[in-house]
Amino acid sequence: MTADEPRPDEVPADRAGSQDPAAAPATAVDSPPPDRPQDATAVVSSPSDHPEDAAEEAHYSGEYGTPGPPLNRRNPFLIGLLGGLGVLVAYGIFLGLRNAASILVLIFIALFLAIGLNPAIVRLRSWGLPRWLAVTVMALTVVLLLCGGVFALIPPLVTQTGQLIENVPGFIQSLQRNQTINELIQRYDILTKVQGAIRPGTVTSALGGVVGGAKLLFGTIFNVLTVLVLVIYFMAAFDRIKEGAYALVPASRRTRVRLLTDEILTKVGAYMVGAIAIAVLAGISTWVLALIIGLGYPFALAVVVAVCDLIPQIGATLGAVIVSLVGFADSLTNGIVCLVFFIVYQQVENYLIYPNVMRRSVKVSDVAAVTAALLGVGLFGVLGALIAIPMVAAVQLIIREVVNPGMERR
Repeated sequence: MTADEPRPDEVPADRAGSQDPAAAPATAVDSPPPDRPQDATAVVSSPSDHPEDAAEEAHYSGEYGTPGPPLNRRNPFLIGLLGGLGVLVAYGIFLGLRNAASILVLIFIALFLAIGLNPAIVRLRSWGLPRWLAVTVMALTVVLLLCGGVFALIPPLVTQTGQLIENVPGFIQSLQRNQTINELIQRYDILTKVQGAIRPGTVTSALGGVVGGAKLLFGTIFNVLTVLVLVIYFMAAFDRIKEGAYALVPASRRTRVRLLTDEILTKVGAYMVGAIAIAVLAGISTWVLALIIGLGYPFALAVVVAVCDLIPQIGATLGAVIVSLVGFADSLTNGIVCLVFFIVYQQVENYLIYPNVMRRSVKVSDVAAVTAALLGVGLFGVLGALIAIPMVAAVQLIIREVVNPGMERR
């Protein structure tokens, strides 16, 4: 090396780039990167199973010491605690649903009726009526039908009950003059048993039964009014409720879900139309029977039977009992005729009329209609009877349009 040549540590800056490029990486590795600040307070802690927890420990360690290891999530105590809290929350939800079961049933019935009445509202809107006016017309129609049924029930019930009370003394005298009845009373000591059954607590028990009956009556009126109000609200907000439910579906599947749901709702409306047709047929049959045997208030009795027939599970039986009691109050022969007629008619309605009407309106087979109705009543009572046929129609549609094509693609 000559005196004119600079030493390596005196190489100018403009000539540094001309040096051997292999030396640059070594320099970069030996020096820390300028954009990575050094944390003077970072303390290396014990290794942890969770790197993020170890980083958090290193960050928060300082003048108060280093935090201990994180809580083991597989600790039996922690698992048992979380499991117990989950059980308590589930039990709380169960208690809430059980306590609100009656209200939830009313809400479900009202929603079902609103879905069934929506096709009529759509028809009224197709005639040029705005939605609020169509809902008002439908609500007034439902209210008038209910009031008609009530006012049709009260006159014959009051009249026939009054006649029965007036005829009680005559019935007692006829029984006293009957030699066979007197012999049976003396042989089995019926009079003594009847007197022994009349104790001081009997009147209190009877009053308790009257109070219970009044509670049942007012409770029924309250439930009917609640369902009626909810039906009106659901009919008014039906489109908003439906669009809000569709918004919860992913956009890629929303169109198909909309089409399938609209078809299911249409079948619910068809089921309501079929149920109304069956009720009208039952009312007409009762009207003809009342005219033939000469019962009073034939039209009123027909309206009562038609309205009662709309009630699932117990409606037809309730209407039959009312008309039969009116027949027995009129005469023993008319009562027996009414009783036999309704026993036969209910069998024909359950196993012949009902399946055929549902097959034409909802397009459900006879076997499926009868089976669904029986299973629905047995499993869920009134609710099961209400939703059995539409549920079968919905299941058939989903199997045909969703399940079967998916199985064919596999």
